[in-house]
Amino acid sequence: MSYGNLKFGIFLAPFHPVRENPTAALERDMELIEYLDQLGYDYAWIGEHHSAGFEIIASPELFIAAAAQRTKHIKLGTGVSSLPYHHPLMLADRIMQLDHMTRGRVAFGVGPGALPSDAYMMGINPVEQRDMMLEAIEVLVPLLRGETVTRKTSWFELNEARLQLEPYTKPMVEMAVASQVSPAGARAAGTFGLGLLSIGATSTGGYNALATNWEIFERKAKEHNQVADRSKWSLVGPVHIAETREQAFDNVRHGINDWVRYFQEVAALPVAPQDGADPAEALVECGMAVIGTPDDAIAQIERLQEQSGGFGSFLQMAHNWADWQQTRKSYELFARYVAPCFQSANGNRAASYDWTSKNHERFMTAVGTAITKEIEKDEKEKQA
Repeated sequence: MSYGNLKFGIFLAPFHPVRENPTAALERDMELIEYLDQLGYDYAWIGEHHSAGFEIIASPELFIAAAAQRTKHIKLGTGVSSLPYHHPLMLADRIMQLDHMTRGRVAFGVGPGALPSDAYMMGINPVEQRDMMLEAIEVLVPLLRGETVTRKTSWFELNEARLQLEPYTKPMVEMAVASQVSPAGARAAGTFGLGLLSIGATSTGGYNALATNWEIFERKAKEHNQVADRSKWSLVGPVHIAETREQAFDNVRHGINDWVRYFQEVAALPVAPQDGADPAEALVECGMAVIGTPDDAIAQIERLQEQSGGFGSFLQMAHNWADWQQTRKSYELFARYVAPCFQSANGNRAASYDWTSKNHERFMTAVGTAITKEIEKDEKEKQA
């Protein structure tokens, strides 16, 4: 069955338990993106975090620059750049440089910043972060289009500011705004005609807010003469698949408890019950995660399509629940058996198979006739 032409990728925070060697963990993240590039994935979005010790990439731009040299096709995005932490001119300059260095393979995801501890260390009031994000977007968009901007706010100033480089990607680099339950991301994306990254799309709150967020996006787009394009909407959710559900559940025992504990105790976002229930079973039961087979992943994406009304990309949240080999296997199974169902990849193959099958008897008769003819010809030669 064909479902259009969805794109697929990962959202790489990344998540690494504090007992791991961080240098080795970063190298494994890079190897993962190389592998996804080989498998034909479309996107890898890389996060920015500065505290809590679990999400250890501080500069997605540095990571993207290195990954671009080791990959050929996959698009590499900041997932996301926390706008209140950067002067807009400096950030725009780095993204524009990456647009050229990657020959258009960079994407620019933005948000207000996810960890309150990051903001605290920089003396930023979390209550102000979403307003700061909006102020930054208001100048980042024209800067990345090659325009000149003068603007003064409570936290940055631009005086006839312009970037030295013109965009490699015309009219500007692909840009998307992070969104969870709050309407701030959808409002900003709609206002400026940007993409939307629904990071918590499969959590209960995020799932329930999908239709509402799109309504907000459409309304703001209409108000500002922008196009509300569902192909620019990306939904994020955790997935681990194997040949059987039993194998998948066994695989995630490797690291799921560390991941759940981090969200319960450090990131202050409870994602599984604290009453002793099995976290893997709880995450599957509430619909947040897929732990199962390719068919289970297909069902989750269909469920998200129905709830949202349609979107352009599905991003697996990279979580390291399984060991390295089983993690690679999960991404391989997804690329082989899940993605083709939503990309019109096998329509002609299926039609050709069915046509050949329906005409099998006719073709076999023709082959038999040809063989008989050759046998008769050989017999005549012997008798001559």
